[in-house]
Amino acid sequence: MQQSEPDNDAEPRRVMQLCNVCSFCTGLCDVFPASERRPDLTGADLDYLANLCHNCRACWYACQYAPPHEFAINVPATLARRRTQSYRYYAWPRPLAALLARSGLATTLVSLGATLLIPLLTLLLVPFDTLFAIHQAEGAFYEVIPWGVMSAVAALTLGFSVLAVMVSVMRYWRDISTQGPPAIPVWRALPAAARDLFTLRNLDGGGGGCNDRDHRFSQVRRRFHHALFYGFLLCLAATTVAAGYHHFLEWQAPYPFFSLPNLLGTVGGIGMMVGATGLVWVKWGADPEPTATETLPADYALLGLLFATAATGLILMVLRETPAMGLLLALHLGTVLGFFLMIPYSKFVHGAYRAAALLQAARERPLHRSVAG
Repeated sequence: MQQSEPDNDAEPRRVMQLCNVCSFCTGLCDVFPASERRPDLTGADLDYLANLCHNCRACWYACQYAPPHEFAINVPATLARRRTQSYRYYAWPRPLAALLARSGLATTLVSLGATLLIPLLTLLLVPFDTLFAIHQAEGAFYEVIPWGVMSAVAALTLGFSVLAVMVSVMRYWRDISTQGPPAIPVWRALPAAARDLFTLRNLDGGGGGCNDRDHRFSQVRRRFHHALFYGFLLCLAATTVAAGYHHFLEWQAPYPFFSLPNLLGTVGGIGMMVGATGLVWVKWGADPEPTATETLPADYALLGLLFATAATGLILMVLRETPAMGLLLALHLGTVLGFFLMIPYSKFVHGAYRAAALLQAARERPLHRSVAG
């Protein structure tokens, strides 16, 4: 598949060609050896390198050709812009790709609209004596919003979003895996790719960590990213366990505080809030020179949505035996719905593209090492 916007290739190709010649940053992360393995630097190669980059910024401070040098090499900002372009290029369905062009605004408006729509519909359709009553029995949530309505809306929105992400990433994978150098089978590369993904190895910056503010190395961004990532996985696990309780054990929510779904959700929600807040703080104080500032609104919008989703869930759990439960439930479901709708068209999709890029890098490394040796 050829890139539809060849003019967008010129600057990232120029930057990576000079990096291939210099090779000073080869040991900092996987991007530079991967670039050397793809000297043609096609459009698909550039998309691969952009999503393989974790934006640790170590190369910016190590580069002797960074501004004010006339070569003006700025790998972090250049690849950040290319990543955003790749999300739009591979997005499915194609007409909705326009949302990614303004994903910060789109994420905010869609999530805010869904968040407000669900409470509004709840106020209009649920009798006040039911909505503002104290519900404490098993199945209390479903006395306000029926389980069938919850599950149908969640299944439709999440199902569509998962399909959209799968189609997009499959298109991306087809391009980066068929145009690259020889590689080992996928199954053999999976363990190494999983290690790189779950440890965020490429945020090491060659061993010291990220350079968010200046030349000093730090593991702060990596830790906040881990808190958000693993917090999200714990919340996903909580939802999965709760679904098992409902369908197989016929236990209905809300569950006791010390039940497994609540414990997983509490720890996960706190982790998401800490991680999202910390990443906003890191980005806010980061050195602006290696930053593609036009991509920041999408970052902030996603972090805000993840924080709101976790926060509304935790507040609902604390106040679920009060008259506020009905509206809090609607508010939480609204934030979840907004998140589900924007999964394929917000910065959240970067996780899937990055996982695919890490898998391809893990496929290429063993053969490259054997040839180099």
